[in-house]
Amino acid sequence: MRYPAKLISTMASAAVLTGSLYALPGTASASEPTAADIAQGKALAFNRSEGNCLACHAIKGGNMPGDIGPPLVAMKARFPDREKLFAQIWDPRHNNPQTAMPPFGANHILTKEQINKIVDFLYTL
Repeated sequence: MRYPAKLISTMASAAVLTGSLYALPGTASASEPTAADIAQGKALAFNRSEGNCLACHAIKGGNMPGDIGPPLVAMKARFPDREKLFAQIWDPRHNNPQTAMPPFGANHILTKEQINKIVDFLYTL
């Protein structure tokens, strides 16, 4: 009887560990972003048919910004926990159910990879 209990315990531990590796938002980058990552994030944020951050936010270097959302400045100071910024873009309804910001990840507007690149860019502001 002890062997099956030990096996079950080991399997449960492995499942918890594996689950933590894939936890949403699941975005912590293991390495520093490259210049290419940051450039791709900026391109996504400024692209009117993808990230479209400029529709609602003023961003340094962006043309015709919106003013519905706050200006995106000092983002690393405002969101020192990268996961919280990712989660805000992924699905802002968790922090504010009445938000006007679309849930870019939850609604499959952007992928995790794309949101990570936008976060890389925002952390340079």
